[in-house]
Amino acid sequence: MTAEVKPSSPPLTERQEARRRRILHASAQLASRGGFDAVQMREVAEAAGVALGTLYRYFPSKVHLLVATMQDQLHHMHTTLRKRPPAGETAAERVAETLMRAFRALQREPQLADAMVRALTFADRSVSPEVDTVSRQTTAIILDAMDLAGAPTPEQLSAVRVIEHTWHSALITWLSGRASIAQVKIDIETVCRLIDLTGPADATEGPSRR
Repeated sequence: MTAEVKPSSPPLTERQEARRRRILHASAQLASRGGFDAVQMREVAEAAGVALGTLYRYFPSKVHLLVATMQDQLHHMHTTLRKRPPAGETAAERVAETLMRAFRALQREPQLADAMVRALTFADRSVSPEVDTVSRQTTAIILDAMDLAGAPTPEQLSAVRVIEHTWHSALITWLSGRASIAQVKIDIETVCRLIDLTGPADATEGPSRR
């Protein structure tokens, strides 16, 4: 039996996209003030100026909403990082610098970071598309920082996945008070050295000029 292919959702209209952005902004604001528990669907709807039923059509649950909020935050973070690319000589150095800059951005909003990470932890299969998007965005941030001359090799992509897992784990341990910023930095720099072991060394080339 062949798997049923679900039709892709039609693109949002300009009005729908504006509504979605208001919802995500309201979610981030409530999470910034009170963390995961402060994000109540009725309060999000009121803050965004939409009906509760409308909110549920966009996001079936609070977990869906907060994972989408993380997706939105990563998108903005990626845009900011692209405006000021890392200056390290090697791909490993550039990735470590980028991830620490992203980490410090989340550090400035610890309640929001905690809410988003908890949502990722609670996500079940129904939230897989949103979780996959978060993962793809994190991968894109890392690959941009690597600034490779060509397409990444399978080994490099494997290293990127390990780095992504470590970054996520480091964020969880910091939020739970089990790791200091200094320890997070050491862990990130250590795992990023995997990049140097998975492809041609680029230390002599330096980053390409965009």
